[in-house]
Amino acid sequence: MTEASQQQGVGREVIGGLHRFLRPVLPKRWRAGVAIVPVVRLTGLIGFATPLRPGLSLAGLARTLDRAFGISKIKAVALVINSPGGSAAQSHLIFQRIRALAEEKNVPVIAVIEDVAASGGYMIACAADEIVCDPTSIVGSIGVIGATFGLNEAMRKLGIERRIYTAGEHKAMLDPFLPENPDDVARIKAIQAEIHQIFIDLVRSRRGERLTGPEKTVFSGEYWTAQTALGYGLVDRIGDLRSYLRERFGKEVITPLITPERSFLGKRTLGVWGDETNAGALTDELVSTIEARAMWSRFGF
Repeated sequence: MTEASQQQGVGREVIGGLHRFLRPVLPKRWRAGVAIVPVVRLTGLIGFATPLRPGLSLAGLARTLDRAFGISKIKAVALVINSPGGSAAQSHLIFQRIRALAEEKNVPVIAVIEDVAASGGYMIACAADEIVCDPTSIVGSIGVIGATFGLNEAMRKLGIERRIYTAGEHKAMLDPFLPENPDDVARIKAIQAEIHQIFIDLVRSRRGERLTGPEKTVFSGEYWTAQTALGYGLVDRIGDLRSYLRERFGKEVITPLITPERSFLGKRTLGVWGDETNAGALTDELVSTIEARAMWSRFGF
């Protein structure tokens, strides 16, 4: 053995001994053999936003996701999802960003479903390589929905005249104060069918051969509890975040929660808003709350 090799061996022994001596007082994440899995919580409606109730959107999540995937020497990134869905576009944008970061960093993604991952919430869950859910979780609703009201008869009875001025033949399509036009209904259904097919193709591409349920049922817009979803191949196992990560990465796994950054005044910097105390903002908040309750109530919450 050369003198240089001997010196290198002695150096490694000294470093190893120093590390063993300091290990009990080192922060847990600096210790050898400790797995790090950053956690990002995705909770609420997707795309529905007011000054007081920012919904999930790519603009609001981009930096949080970048920070989670940017931590060095991580074993995976965990997404804790609790969402009844919302905007198809924002759901897809969030899905795409998660997949892009996972492939760029070569890091697996684990989705853990709490109460609900339905519709757009399930689309985001499909960005994960594995989906874990509680036995009581609601999963599915792979479909597209749109809803409005027909107020033209009420206006007629009240003697209210609707006056509307447009440039463009279909600019007033589906106006709730006008009688329903079958051509307009056919157009919106065609748009929904196109978005639905994109959703179906996404689930097929991500779940692949794991999908075992009859397609007519799986893609019908229906939703299920965890056990049925597991049987259909929509999720991979039943469990909880802590137990699953300890089983997979060891008992010393640490899970730092990556939260949205806050401004100097302590507000989350999810967007730029004006005066949050004026009447318009309060009206928006009321409408948003009603819409949110309607979305959650579809799943019994």
